[in-house]
Amino acid sequence: MNQQESSPRTLAELRALLRERTREVEVLHRISESISSSLDLEVVLKHIVDVVVEVTKADSCLLYLLSKSRDELVLRASKNPHPKLIGRIALSLGEGITGWVAQEKTRVVITRNASDDPRFKFFHNLPEDRYQAFVSVPIVTKGDVVGVINVQHKRPKRYQPVELALLSTIANQVGGAIENARLYEEMRRQARQLDTLSQVSETVASNRLLDDVLQLIVTMTAQMMNSTISSIMLVDEDTGELRIAATQSVSEAYRLKPPLKIGQSLSGRAVKEQRPIYVPDVRKEGSYYYRALAQKEGLCSLLSVPMMSKDKAIGVINTYTSTLHVFSAEEIKILQAIANQAAVAIEHTRLLEKSFEMQEALTVRKLVERAKGYLMQSRNLSEAEAFRLMQRQSMNSRKSMREIAEAIILASELEKKATQP
Repeated sequence: MNQQESSPRTLAELRALLRERTREVEVLHRISESISSSLDLEVVLKHIVDVVVEVTKADSCLLYLLSKSRDELVLRASKNPHPKLIGRIALSLGEGITGWVAQEKTRVVITRNASDDPRFKFFHNLPEDRYQAFVSVPIVTKGDVVGVINVQHKRPKRYQPVELALLSTIANQVGGAIENARLYEEMRRQARQLDTLSQVSETVASNRLLDDVLQLIVTMTAQMMNSTISSIMLVDEDTGELRIAATQSVSEAYRLKPPLKIGQSLSGRAVKEQRPIYVPDVRKEGSYYYRALAQKEGLCSLLSVPMMSKDKAIGVINTYTSTLHVFSAEEIKILQAIANQAAVAIEHTRLLEKSFEMQEALTVRKLVERAKGYLMQSRNLSEAEAFRLMQRQSMNSRKSMREIAEAIILASELEKKATQP
């Protein structure tokens, strides 16, 4: 009797196990199919979050990726309720449950009162403290953690072993796809950088006006760095201030931003110390003058790079991101190369302008000398009297000395022709 009663139960268990295994295979197949259909990192992360939410029936899912410097985890994808906070939330390794999971390479399962866990990290702009149940699993590839998946439920929940195993399997499965997408993203970024450098070189070598050159440079820089705002500020030698010379921003508030004293601004430090200045979040930086403007325009991280010409900083290129961004050594190096090329363009144009001004001054001087000679001869004036007469005419008529001299010369030549037989 006991054997007959136990057989159906064993069969039922086997069938349930088979259903779970079939479901697991289906989920893994879906994940494999969806993430292999794209190399775009953002698309891959969205697919992962969507599948995890469907599998776990989670109220919220957050996916953090380890930064390039491997010292912090940055929120890169989510499902309810944080779309505007992507990239703006970062945790150090060991910080909060998420940081602990990444550091220890092991999952954490909390069935109720998740916020009571001593490792829990509170964010004032996140509602995690209202969630009861919490599962955090590391994303591992080739033995290294590359990120963390957090699953949350508003009500207490006792997670089944099969659920947890499936979640861990998903996390391990997607690690390689994330790394491939990151590699593809890095290759595309490097290609953009090389293309931008090439275009900047062509622009600098062109015969465009300086304003056009600077405008093209900030536009290309913004595209390459994925910047919210990019700008070039030049040093005014007379006032010791930095003034905006070009920006691709359409914001009038930013365009009309008052000049900054070199010794009292972050960009001024880049000029004074002749080195790049990086600020993780200008909205929290006490020495940043325009924090209210940054808040309004959605500005976060700032990289300010000096424009060097013959061991002298003549200005800076600023690039702002809308989310927290740690600029890599390579990004800083590329931006410094662009800044130096921009400096060459500026100095070259200034030399041409100075040369033109000198030529113009010489031409005006010769015309004035000729005009004085005509006045001295026709009106019997001394050289000083003839020059003062021309000055008065210039002031009264609001015309340049060149225009007055040319008018006198023309009148004299017409008078000569009229008196000729």
